[in-house]
This record gives sequence, C-alpha cells and structure tokens, in this order.
Amino acid sequence: MTCIQPALLLARITVMTQPANLESLISSSRASFRLLTDEERQASLEAFLAPWRPHTDLWVFGYGSLVWRPEFDYLEQRQAHVNGYHRSLCLWSRRNRGTPEQPGLVFGLDAGGSCRGMAYRIASRRVRDTLYELWKREMPSGAYIPKWLNCRTRQGNIRALVFTMDRSTDAYVPGLTKEQLISIVQNAHGIYGPCTEYVLETAHALKQVGIQDSKLETLVSGLQDKSALSREGKLAAQRTPKG
Repeated sequence: MTCIQPALLLARITVMTQPANLESLISSSRASFRLLTDEERQASLEAFLAPWRPHTDLWVFGYGSLVWRPEFDYLEQRQAHVNGYHRSLCLWSRRNRGTPEQPGLVFGLDAGGSCRGMAYRIASRRVRDTLYELWKREMPSGAYIPKWLNCRTRQGNIRALVFTMDRSTDAYVPGLTKEQLISIVQNAHGIYGPCTEYVLETAHALKQVGIQDSKLETLVSGLQDKSALSREGKLAAQRTPKG
C-alpha cells in the first residue's frame, strides 16, 4: 500500500477544498463534456435492474426535481430518509439546466450525512417503461451512480432506486462558495428551463412537505436578494433621464 506523506496529503486536501476560479471551472467542464450514447444508457439501466424481481413494484427516491416534477405515474408516495448521503448542489448541468458553454447546477446525493426526500412506488408493469424515460432524464451524461439503498419511512423501511453522485466524474464540482453558486444558478438555462427555477421550485416543494434544508434555504435567500437588487437596478436605469 502506498504511503502518502502528510505534507502531500494536506496539499491535496487544500486543492479540493479551496474555491477555484469560476471561469476555469466552467472552461474545464466544457472541454470534457460528453453525453452517453443510447447503448451506454441502456446498458446502465439493465445493470441496475439485474437484481430486480419482475412482477414486484419498485420504489424511487427523489431529492431534487423529482420532489416537485416526478413526471411518471406512481401508486404511492411517502416521505423518506436516506442515511450516508446528503443533498448537494454539486453537479454541473450542461443539458437540462444549462449548456456546455454556460453550465448550471443540479443536486447530487453526495457522500456523508443524511437526506430527506420523497419516495414513489411504481407498479411492476410500469417499471421498465418508467425507468427507461427516467434514465433519459437523469442519466444524460452518466454523472450519477444508480443504487439500491435502504430508506426509512413512517410506514416502514423500503429499498429504493437512488441516484447518487459519482465523485469520479468531471461533472462533480464540490466546494463552491455561496457567491459562486448564486452566479452559476442565475446565469444558466437548459432544455428544461432556467437553473433558478430548478433551485427555487425544489426549495418550495421541500418546504411544502415539511422538509427543512438549511443550506438550500440560505442559497434561496441569496438568490432572492440578488434578484431584488437586479430589479432595483433596472428600475433605476429606467428612471434616469436621457439626453
């Protein structure tokens, strides 16, 4: 086993935790972006479904847009709690909520802590069709690792599909400052709409079902303050006499 000197280890940790220049982050993200082929995406789905027993319902755990826009039929929904992972705005979105030139951010389920979200039970006869569409939505670039994880609910424990963050992907962007997060979110727009909408709708949906996320609420407050300042600036410019 390789032994890493303490000084070298400290240097690596410092590089990972210090906020990087935003322009360089976006530039490196743009250079390495690639969508999965249909064959690669289908292979990922089949690998996930290998342990699934046909004719049994399947649970899906949502912690981001799936909380407010699942876009599939389900038999039942429950609040659910996952241990070992936390909700984090740490994934470049270069298609759904941004572009390669101006990427947005979406939530990943990153290692450590715990997360509360919503679980949906899909009827066995709809599992394959539902997951086929879900894979197109959630796995365009393969930045998530789909896992079977245990989830706690008030009605009892369940085992569900959970899209966890793949830390080895170039789309993983941890350690952004609040100011960097706000700047990225405010300026990105993808095929599903503005990144701001994604963040605000997720925060609203979580609040509606009684799920508290203090970091997300702080970010939303910052976004709203910036938006208010921007509106005031535009109004002031309109009131300024010309000529």
